[in-house]
Amino acid sequence: MSEPSIIFNDVNERQGSFLRRTLVMGGFTALGVAALTARLGQLQVVQAQEYTTLASNNQFNYRLVPPPRGVIKDRNGTIIAGNRPSFRVLVVRDETKDLDQTLDLLGRLLPDTLDRRRSIIRDVNAAPRFSPVPVKSDLNWEEFARVNLYANELPGIMADMHEARFYPFGGSFAHVIGYVAKVSDRDIKSIRDVGEEPPAILYNPGFRIGRQGVEKALDKDLRGEAGGNRVEVDARGRVVGEDVENSRPAIHGKEVVLTLDADVQNRALEVFGEESGGCVVMDVRNGDILCMVSAPSFDPNLFVSGVPSNVYNALRDYERKPLLDKAIYGSFPPGSTFKMTTALALLDAGVDPSERVNCSGGYRYGNRTFRCWKRGGHGAMDMHNAIKNSCDTYFYHLCNRAGVDRIARVAEDLGFHQVYEIGIAGQSRGTMPSTAWKADYARRTKATHPDAGKWYPGETLSVAIGQGAIETTALQLAVMTSRLANGRKAITPRLIKSVGGVERPSGAAAGDMPFSQEHLNIVRGGMQAVANDVTGTAYRASQLGLGDIQMAGKTGTAQSRDYGSGSRGPRDAVWTRRDHALFVAFAPHDAPRYAIALIIQHAPAGGSADAAPRAREIMKTVLLKDPDMRARIERPLPPEPVGPVTEEEANFGAAPVIEETPTPAPQPAPRRSAPLTATTGPRPYLAEPPQ
Repeated sequence: MSEPSIIFNDVNERQGSFLRRTLVMGGFTALGVAALTARLGQLQVVQAQEYTTLASNNQFNYRLVPPPRGVIKDRNGTIIAGNRPSFRVLVVRDETKDLDQTLDLLGRLLPDTLDRRRSIIRDVNAAPRFSPVPVKSDLNWEEFARVNLYANELPGIMADMHEARFYPFGGSFAHVIGYVAKVSDRDIKSIRDVGEEPPAILYNPGFRIGRQGVEKALDKDLRGEAGGNRVEVDARGRVVGEDVENSRPAIHGKEVVLTLDADVQNRALEVFGEESGGCVVMDVRNGDILCMVSAPSFDPNLFVSGVPSNVYNALRDYERKPLLDKAIYGSFPPGSTFKMTTALALLDAGVDPSERVNCSGGYRYGNRTFRCWKRGGHGAMDMHNAIKNSCDTYFYHLCNRAGVDRIARVAEDLGFHQVYEIGIAGQSRGTMPSTAWKADYARRTKATHPDAGKWYPGETLSVAIGQGAIETTALQLAVMTSRLANGRKAITPRLIKSVGGVERPSGAAAGDMPFSQEHLNIVRGGMQAVANDVTGTAYRASQLGLGDIQMAGKTGTAQSRDYGSGSRGPRDAVWTRRDHALFVAFAPHDAPRYAIALIIQHAPAGGSADAAPRAREIMKTVLLKDPDMRARIERPLPPEPVGPVTEEEANFGAAPVIEETPTPAPQPAPRRSAPLTATTGPRPYLAEPPQ
C-alpha cells in the first residue's frame, strides 16, 4: 500500500507569478502606447505640413496644356501655316471603369471610331495617368453636340475645342514647310541619343511635332512652352473644379517669316500642271528665295490628324514621287545650262572668245564621234554664238584646254556641289566630277583595274555639256544664275527671314566672285541672245511682254539614260524614258533683279518647249509684284533710234550689270586646291539631245 502524495498549494506563490506576467504585459502595452503617441505627435506636429501638401496633391491634378504652335508667314505677312479651331472628343482612361464598354457606347454616336478602335486603345494605354487622349478630331457641329448631349452617360468621355495646325495653301508649300504629326518613339529616342531628356509635353497624346521642311527645322521655336491647369478632382479622379490662380498659361510659339512669296509659289505649282520637277526663284541682290516649289505636291493637312495608310501608300508608290522635294533633294544632270560654267572655265584658261570652231554636226575624238544636238551642224561658232545656239561641238573641241579640274573649280565658285544653310537639312550635294573625284571613287569601290581611277580627256567632253556623272539641284542652278546675274558677289540663298522678330543674315553678305567683269559680260551676253535673238534657242518662249523688260536665259535638255539602240527623244511614250527639260534665266537682263531655275523631270519635249514657257510665266508674276518693275512696265517706251546703233548699245557686255558706274574689274581669287568629295560613280557618256 503506497504512501499518499503531499501537494503544496501556496497562495503567495501563485500570486507572485501573476504579478510578474501582469508587469511584463503592462510594460509592453505602455511601450506600444508611448510609440503610438510619439508617432501621432510626429505626424500631427512635426510632419503636419508635409502631409497637408500630399493631401492637397491628391485633391488636385496638374495637367499639361499644349501651347499654340507659332505661325509661319511669307515675306508679305500672309499666313502660310497657322492654327484653326477644331472640335474633338477625348477619353480619360482613369475616369472610366470599362474602356471597352465606353468605346462601344461612343461608337454608337461616332461610328467611324470603331474602325480605329485598336489604335485608340493603344494610345490610351500609352498615355500618362489622367491624360486626355484624342479619339476623334475635326468633329462637325452635329457630332460635337451629340457627344455633349450624352456626356453624362459616357464616363471618361469629354469634348472640347482646341487649335489644330492648318495649311491654307495646301500643296503649294508642302515640301518647303513640311507638316506636323504625332510624336513617335523614334522622336523620343533621337532626343535621348543626343543626351537630352524629352520634354514632358512630348508625351501628351494630342501634341504634334514638326515633320520635314521648316516645321521640322524650327520645331523648338515653333513649339512654344507648355502650360498647365491645376484642376480639383474627386475620389474617382473626375474634374470638379479648376485652381485658376495656380494654373500657368501656355506660351505661344515664335512667329517665323520666310522670304517666300505666296503668289509666286502658287503660280509656280499651277504652271507645272501634271509635270514633275522643281523650281527656285531668287533675288540676285540679297539671295532671298521667293519661290521653292516641287511638283507634284500633296496636301499637308492630311498628315495633321493622321493620314490613312492607303492614301500614304498611294503617294509613296506613285512614280512621280510627290513626297520628294525635287527642288533641294532631287539631283539631275544640268545639260546645256552648264555651258556657261564651261565657258567661264575656258576664259579662265585663256581661250579667246572670238576663236571659231566649225560645227559639222559632231566632233571626232579618238575612235568615237561625239554628236552635236543639231544633226546638220551649226557652222562656224565663237563663244557668244556657241552659248546662243547651245552648240555641243564648240565645247567638245575646246573643253580640254581648260581641263576637268578647272571646270570643277569654276563650277564650285558658281554654286555647284554645295549645301546651303537655308534652315532645311538633308539637301543633295550633287556630283561634280574631277580627277580627284574619280580616283577617290575607284578607291572606295575597290576597283581592280590599274587605270580605274585615271581620268581620261574623253570624259571631259561629256562634263563640258552638263552630262556624264555631273548632277545638280534646282537650288544650285538658281544660285549659279544669281551669281552670274549679280556679277560681283557670290550670293548665297536665304529662306528664313526672321524667327521671333529676330532677322536672319542676308545672303548678300558674301565674298566677291573670282571672275573678271569682262568674262562675266561675255557669258551674260550669250544668255541674253538665247532669250532675245530670233535665232536663240529660247526666243519664242522667253518674250515676257512686259514693256522693255527682257530675260537672259539658257535652255537645257538632259538625258536621263543612255539611248543605245532604243528610241531617242523627250517624246518617248514611257515617262521614265524621257529626257529632263531645264531652263535658267534672270531678269531684267540690263539690270538683273531676279533669277529662276526650273527643272521638269522626264519632260514631254525639251528645255525650250517645256521648261522655258513655264519659267516665263513664273518670272512675269515675280516682276509684276515688284513696284519698281511695274513702274518700268507702265512707262512709255523710248522712241526708236534714228541714227546707226553705237558699239556700246550693240554690245551687251560693255556696261557693268549691277553698278551704274564702271569700276576696276576684280582680280580672280586663288583657286581652291582641296579635292572634291565623291558622291556617286561615273556614268557612261550621254550626248546632248535637241534643245
